Amino acid sequence: METIVLFSLLVGILLLGAPVSVAMILSSAASLALSNLPINVLAERLLGAINSYTLMAVPFFIAAAVIMNRSGVTRHILDFAACLIGHRRGGTAQVNVLASLFFSGMSGSATADVASQGRMLIPRMKQEGYDAPFAAGVTAAASIISSIVPPSIIMIIYGSVTNTSIGGLFFGGIIPGIILFVFLIVIVHVLSVRRGYPKGERQSWKQTLPVMLRALPALFAPVLILGGIRFGMVTPTEAGVIACVYGLFLGTVVYREITPRSFVSIMEESVVATAVPMFIIASSASFGFALTVTGFGFMMNEIMTGMTENPVLFMIITLLALFAVGLFLESTSALLIFVPLFAPLAQSYGIPDIQYGLLMIVALMLGTLTPPVGLQSFIASDIADISIVKIDIWYFIAAILAVGLLIALFPLLTMFLPSTFI
Repeated sequence: METIVLFSLLVGILLLGAPVSVAMILSSAASLALSNLPINVLAERLLGAINSYTLMAVPFFIAAAVIMNRSGVTRHILDFAACLIGHRRGGTAQVNVLASLFFSGMSGSATADVASQGRMLIPRMKQEGYDAPFAAGVTAAASIISSIVPPSIIMIIYGSVTNTSIGGLFFGGIIPGIILFVFLIVIVHVLSVRRGYPKGERQSWKQTLPVMLRALPALFAPVLILGGIRFGMVTPTEAGVIACVYGLFLGTVVYREITPRSFVSIMEESVVATAVPMFIIASSASFGFALTVTGFGFMMNEIMTGMTENPVLFMIITLLALFAVGLFLESTSALLIFVPLFAPLAQSYGIPDIQYGLLMIVALMLGTLTPPVGLQSFIASDIADISIVKIDIWYFIAAILAVGLLIALFPLLTMFLPSTFI
């Protein structure tokens, strides 16, 4: 009964127009008050959720993404990707996907990816003759690679909540991220051939070489980050600091697009971009505590164990359940509410922490694509100047679901690299 009251309060406050984070805090406070529990516990939960050394990596990687965008890294990566595959049918759309793979090794943020690349590529694709819904759909879907290929901000949050090795999650995401890249490239190629989308001009080696040399310093960033973690030289949090310093080096020394005057605006943008996820983390912790008080976790345990004792089927149920949750709830909020409930269940099934973590991350990132709440689709459709319900995204959602199923069926995809390098 208490669980029903808590969710009723949440839905009611949302219907009044409150943001999700505010609704979670208010509903949690009201639920605890009705249960005659001290509300000041919520303040401790709010502060305790973000008072974490591990979570310090989040603002550093967000700042690194902002710095990379301002330093010209995104443009140089797009130019290099265009030289490699821009001559193919639907070349600009395929460049969109390849550039996301390159950019993922630096930003760790799907939102940063879709915002930076979308502003450059969506208008260009529309001008070249691509349909606006397709241009927005490709950009939004490709950005998901940034949350699966390391370094990933959502992996850092997941690891801090569940005490899963963040380095293990980083290395475990490499193979699924590459598989997703291949799936997206194939879908883009098939749709481009069917719809007659244009192809660009093939670049000669003489044209490609200077572009490649210009992009190499940027492409070295993931090697620096993962190499430091692999050899035990830095923690993921310290790797975020290194990413910031390296980005500033690229922007001020290599590409010379960051000036002392622009540094202040970079810090302002980073602070604003950091405040949103950190507030969501804090508010979700309060709601998660309220759920725990109601006994929702025990209820979920009984329901799931009653449905199946098969670990693979449990993972498939998780994938579909979180996909449904993502239709209505922002991904970080969904992570912080449902991960503390599902992760202990996965351990009881004997599922490796890294495998289950990556499954949940893939499932949660699907929610950033699905209308009406999908953040990446909203950003891309806004840039393309179309309604979010018109975005051509469902072929790509099917591909991401397929990656989730592969993670559930084949543990080696996520466990091979962590067991080898960590």
